[in-house]
Amino acid sequence: MMTEVLNSIFKRELIKLKTEIELYKDESNLWRVEKNITNSAGNLCLHLVGNLNTYIGAILGKTSYARDRDAEFSLKNIPRKELIQKIEETILVVDQVMRQLTSTQLEKEYPIIVLKESTSTGFFLVHLVSHLTYHLGQINYHRRLID
Repeated sequence: MMTEVLNSIFKRELIKLKTEIELYKDESNLWRVEKNITNSAGNLCLHLVGNLNTYIGAILGKTSYARDRDAEFSLKNIPRKELIQKIEETILVVDQVMRQLTSTQLEKEYPIIVLKESTSTGFFLVHLVSHLTYHLGQINYHRRLID
């Protein structure tokens, strides 16, 4: 049951991420930063895709995804179409992995330590959802300020 709830929230928020990226009137604004805004929407999008493909795809789903976290923040001017494709691919990966997880697996320890100490897989997935929504809010605010 909890896996279905989490999967539903991941999917909903990733669809919102796609919508936010699509809503930029000027595509170049995806990459703009000003004053105290240090991360562009494009870089936050890359970061979210990298994060979910690593911690859900590669770690739980055993995909071959190899993360380049530094590139998530250093790459610039990736076309909107490519960002959207990455989001759509992430939706599929997250859905596939989440559908395979059982309630018993949620109670087990997450395979690696990410948050300074070991946590259950369920706890870590809730953390990933909150991380996604946090940065999604930043992207929404960035779009309304910059675009």
